[in-house]
Amino acid sequence: MGLLALEFSDCYLDSPQLRDRIRAHEAELDRTNKFIKELLKDGKTLIAATKSKPPPALRHIQFEFIQDSLSLVSALSVTETLIKPLERFRKEQLGAVKEEKKKFDKETEKNYSLIDKHLSLSPKKKELQLQEADCQVEQNRRHFYEVSLEYVCKLQEIQERKTFECVEPVLSFFQGLFTFYHQGYELAKDFNHYKMDLQINIQNTRNRFEGTRSEVEELMNKIKRNPQEHKRADQFTMEGYLYVQEKRPAPFGSSWVKHYCTYKKQTKTFSMIPFEHRSGGKAGDLEAFFLTYCTKRNTDTIDRRFCFDMEAADRPGIPVTMQAFSEDERKLWVEALDSKGGEGSFSWAVPARGEGSAQLDEIGFTIIRKCISAIETRGINDQGLYRVVGVSSKVQRLLNLLMDAKTCSEVDLENSVEWEVKTITSAMKQYLRSLPEPLMTYELHGKFIIPAKSGSPESRVSAVHFLVHKLPEKNKEMLDILVKHLANVSNHAKKNLMTVANLGVVFGPTLMRPQEETVAAIMDLKFQNIVVEILIENHEKIFRTLPDATFPEPISTSISPPNAPPRQSRRQGQRNKRPVAVYNLCLDLDDGDSHSSPKEDTPTGSMDSLSSQSPTPAISSSPSGPDKNHLILDSGDGGEWATNHPNLTRSSMVSWMNTTSTTTATSATATATAAPSSIPFPTPTTAGDRPAESAVPRKARAVYPCEAEHSSELSFRVGAIFEDVQLSREPGWLEGTLNGKRGLIPENYVQFL
Repeated sequence: MGLLALEFSDCYLDSPQLRDRIRAHEAELDRTNKFIKELLKDGKTLIAATKSKPPPALRHIQFEFIQDSLSLVSALSVTETLIKPLERFRKEQLGAVKEEKKKFDKETEKNYSLIDKHLSLSPKKKELQLQEADCQVEQNRRHFYEVSLEYVCKLQEIQERKTFECVEPVLSFFQGLFTFYHQGYELAKDFNHYKMDLQINIQNTRNRFEGTRSEVEELMNKIKRNPQEHKRADQFTMEGYLYVQEKRPAPFGSSWVKHYCTYKKQTKTFSMIPFEHRSGGKAGDLEAFFLTYCTKRNTDTIDRRFCFDMEAADRPGIPVTMQAFSEDERKLWVEALDSKGGEGSFSWAVPARGEGSAQLDEIGFTIIRKCISAIETRGINDQGLYRVVGVSSKVQRLLNLLMDAKTCSEVDLENSVEWEVKTITSAMKQYLRSLPEPLMTYELHGKFIIPAKSGSPESRVSAVHFLVHKLPEKNKEMLDILVKHLANVSNHAKKNLMTVANLGVVFGPTLMRPQEETVAAIMDLKFQNIVVEILIENHEKIFRTLPDATFPEPISTSISPPNAPPRQSRRQGQRNKRPVAVYNLCLDLDDGDSHSSPKEDTPTGSMDSLSSQSPTPAISSSPSGPDKNHLILDSGDGGEWATNHPNLTRSSMVSWMNTTSTTTATSATATATAAPSSIPFPTPTTAGDRPAESAVPRKARAVYPCEAEHSSELSFRVGAIFEDVQLSREPGWLEGTLNGKRGLIPENYVQFL
């Protein structure tokens, strides 16, 4: 699923897991830097090639056409559209991260060196000296944590920034290339709606980045102000670094080794792993044992402060001495490790959210039904329905009346002019937000997010369908009532401008609010919107039919389906092959960012749903569409050019474009998904296996799933049975009938029966 989010709260633990995630982000940025360097080198080589002349021995060959083509490429201003923006990003953004890393590494060394020196102080020194040393260490630790927070924030920012600042120059270069390169005429025509869709997604990603960055910075500042209140809910009762005394034979004394320790009070399991920040962050072997007791060590029995002993069940009578970083941390550890528990027991859990009085009871269902009835009666066509908010005092007064069993039945929302439609919609949203748990539950939150991040449209719907029926009965009933209403609202989108995408933006955070305020939760906001869109678009199927008995797992990739054969098209009497690589690139863009980025930054009514697969998004009214600086043009007569030069192919260009396309669609998925491992790899169909054109039509069974790329092709799953299968005039394709529809089938995707 890509890189894990870096949580600010983890900076105060500075755990090995956080360091591993930081190294993963740094490695990804190193790969990005290397890729940009290689791309810049290729761009400069391309420019040099346009200026060079053929070698003397080859000058008698007619190179006029090649020289003209290269001159056109030179006219694309490769330097301005591709090289300079990427150079600027590499030097300014990636360079800034390198400087932050140097600062972070320097502070890491300084912090832990000072801690080592401080913990070696003898308790026999003057109290004033010890207090001054404690104060110095605490100040240094606070400074280190601030540097750590800023570095983590910068890493998170640059990972998000590169998704548009690295892609946009490449897209601009391609747009110029498609405009001037004659042989790319048909290719540019096929790519047009994909390019426009990508341009819209880039603009939305840029706009969303600003909002996400402000939310992340706000969370960072909250944690800076009061870190203890923002500890993440965790499976461990206590965790952090401790120095463990390792005893040696008498002449050598003992040594103190820093370990990252965790303790789970329910099972009394204590685990520790040696970890040294200054030696490349290498961890040792994990050691775990059951705790029997824990007690403080007085300074008159040991020449170190902040120490305590504990004993393992498998080593009775052999205590292990630990040293905390401070007296406060020792107190927390001793309270957490104390087997008797008590009021002092420590937990990392975030304070529970206040439940309020909103509940999924009879009154709650009455509130929702009354609000929906009034909205559909009075304001179903109001522009910006659910986006326009009511006055907070009126909203709260209405909600208080509705939630009171004595006054709920007396409130008339359909005929009273006292309550505006925007007040009613705001009250209904406020009620849903006031529930002690979101309607789609904390337990299933992560499971709903997973299908929204990947998979085909069908698998997304199947997964959400399955999970909805795992909800508690009252939650599912309430969700059914609400989503049915939202589907009705979206049906009036021409007047109220509330498309499925806009409703997803409004109700995603309401129905799927996260349990904790974390960086990962902020990054997942867009996927919550997608889940709500899927619910609205597939309401009847999800709530009126039963799902499959098992959760739809991703299809195994152990056996990949073969590439579909290239399609042919008639143009001026000539059949020109369309390379399969072109289709793969198109589909990567279509299945990737174009269906995973939320449309919250678009005006109402300007965009199709995120979860839909419409090949032509409505972009005419969207300000995020192409502007004068981002033109996508089709020019030139590609057919005439192809006729005059029948021997020249586009294979080299297509291959190069497929290489660069990997940077524009990092989360893309192939159109034809991999076949299940249980299906045997089919024997390639030979000429003898194929029915002759004059033979009686036969049946065939699908051994791989396939998504249609054109209206003339069939989409099918593994095991589908085709009737009346015959050879097509398209090489490598068959014609067959499936569920009453006739169309083309890739020949190497089926076996004849």
